[in-house]
Amino acid sequence: MKEIKAFIRPICLDKVLHAMHEHPEFPGVTVLKVRGMGRVVGRDSGDPIAFGAVEMVKLECIVRDDQCDEVIAVIQEHAKTGRPGDGKISIQTLDNVIRIRTGESGVNAI
Repeated sequence: MKEIKAFIRPICLDKVLHAMHEHPEFPGVTVLKVRGMGRVVGRDSGDPIAFGAVEMVKLECIVRDDQCDEVIAVIQEHAKTGRPGDGKISIQTLDNVIRIRTGESGVNAI
């Protein structure tokens, strides 16, 4: 199992969610509004805007190993504008997942 975290532009959220919803085996996603700043090449360190936190959206989802590449491709395709600041995607391997309501664990809990 994998946990996918993606930081994307807020203007891309609806496109990404719609595309993920269209996926036949999509397991679900958590959406959080976040603020942060990344490394921006070429900005003058004296520029007050250079250190300002920008609004982003963080998507989190847990998927089976065989779904990981497809979900990443969907996010990347629909969140890409081609401009700096499009975001990042990270993938972590999970040892276990437990569904609180039923006690199911592993892939059955996704």
